[in-house]
Amino acid sequence: MTDANATSPKSTKFLDAVIVGAGFSGMYMLHRLRGLGLTSKVIEVASGVGGTWYWNRYPGSRCDIESVVYSYSFSEELEQDWTWSSRYATQPELLRYSEHVADRFDLRRDIQFETRVTEAVFDEAANLWTLTTDRGERLTARYCIMATGCLSAPRRPDFKGLDSFEGDWYHTGYWPHEGVDFSGKRVGIIGTGSSAVQAIPIIAGQAAHLTVFQRTPNFSIPAWDRPLDEDTVRKQKAHYPEIRAKARMSTGGDIYDTHEKPALEVSPEERQREFERRWNDGAFNFMATFPDLLSDQQANDLAAEFVRKKIRERVNDPAVAELLCPKDHPFGTKRLCADTDYYETYNRENVTLIDVRSAPIEEITPTGLRTSEAAYEFDALVFATGFDAMTGALLDIDIVGRGGLSLREKWADGPRTYLGLAMAGPGSPSVLSNMMVSIEQHVDWVVDCIGYLGERQLRTIEPTVEAEDEWVEHVNEVADSTLYPLANSWYMGANIPGKPRVFTPYVGGVGSYRITCDEVAAKGYEGFALKA
Repeated sequence: MTDANATSPKSTKFLDAVIVGAGFSGMYMLHRLRGLGLTSKVIEVASGVGGTWYWNRYPGSRCDIESVVYSYSFSEELEQDWTWSSRYATQPELLRYSEHVADRFDLRRDIQFETRVTEAVFDEAANLWTLTTDRGERLTARYCIMATGCLSAPRRPDFKGLDSFEGDWYHTGYWPHEGVDFSGKRVGIIGTGSSAVQAIPIIAGQAAHLTVFQRTPNFSIPAWDRPLDEDTVRKQKAHYPEIRAKARMSTGGDIYDTHEKPALEVSPEERQREFERRWNDGAFNFMATFPDLLSDQQANDLAAEFVRKKIRERVNDPAVAELLCPKDHPFGTKRLCADTDYYETYNRENVTLIDVRSAPIEEITPTGLRTSEAAYEFDALVFATGFDAMTGALLDIDIVGRGGLSLREKWADGPRTYLGLAMAGPGSPSVLSNMMVSIEQHVDWVVDCIGYLGERQLRTIEPTVEAEDEWVEHVNEVADSTLYPLANSWYMGANIPGKPRVFTPYVGGVGSYRITCDEVAAKGYEGFALKA
């Protein structure tokens, strides 16, 4: 949203901190900074809070982390008063939760909506940040905190001829708030990642015909979602302290136990039983089956073949089943999907699967699209083409630091940070974990750091080049000890043409990462240069 004064900035307003983004991290950051007595403002491009859950309103949108741990832990009263309706919360429920938190803690009075930050420049002489918005405003602050999210920059499809399409087209990351009715329509959906896996069964139930264009099949585990009964809710609320403590020190920020032995050290019978048990529990519990699934190729192959066998059992047409079986990347090295009747959807007579690896999409036409082998006509197109993950939202802002060095220049060969916190996002567990656990850890660490600086009247903190280099080397070293780099995933930036291939998140685990961050703080913020 831009007004007539965008080219002539209004007077500058000074604040202790400016936070960019009003999702779960931005809201919690605002709440914590208020506790320090700091003047803070959140700038948010949307018209409401919620971040991911404000924008991603596509059919079937639902969290793939269990509600009991995908929620704030900082307020016992909030935990006890809010009751989740199902094992995995839907987008509407998560948005209601976001709005409830904003109202409960009176956050909206310090959030400016429908405003985009276009520039953030560090003034070395004053040790201050100046942020410019698309409304022509200037905000000056001691602290500039990016709470822009890891999956908040949807990748607009770049297909030739897109603007010529005469029907309606949608991106799962920018779904119309009023919803879309596909009844009686011929619909094409491009992509088979997490969003598509959730949307496809719902759209198939509405559309006259749905054609799915798949380049790379993904592994998906049934979510086995279910309503939460009163007894389950009561037990969860009674044991929140233990649940939170376990999640904070786990590998993925969840509550699943991993088998004590590696996959190759148990009998085939026990291994099969464990795979079946985890499959029947669903979703990310399967990732915790054995401790070596992501480090030992043979163990991974056993898990992958187990899942492929399940796919073949769920899909009636053997040829379609094989197209849906991932074979070009190890199990779990791309974001695991959690589904409800995804594979069964391909048994419907009104659903067709097209392999665009063998027949690439060449262009969008006025009436549909054309691959190298055939033309298709559609009334509507859905692009589930993902995001410019982790770095995209940051690089959309012209961020300029010390010495006039822009973030785009600094990250020309890939993102580099210290702890993933000096420039929030890359280099922390983030997208490999339950984001709520990581968000709270990140925010608490940053706020404690700001408190430390204030107590000692220190003006600046920034990582040393040596500390940054050592952290990047450590992140790469840990990643290289796993199978993750073997996949062309968005973890690597592989979904964005021309983006440097760097494994961005930290795979060492939520618990070990927390310990490292706490040790850095305990040593007077070792690896950072602090100046008065």
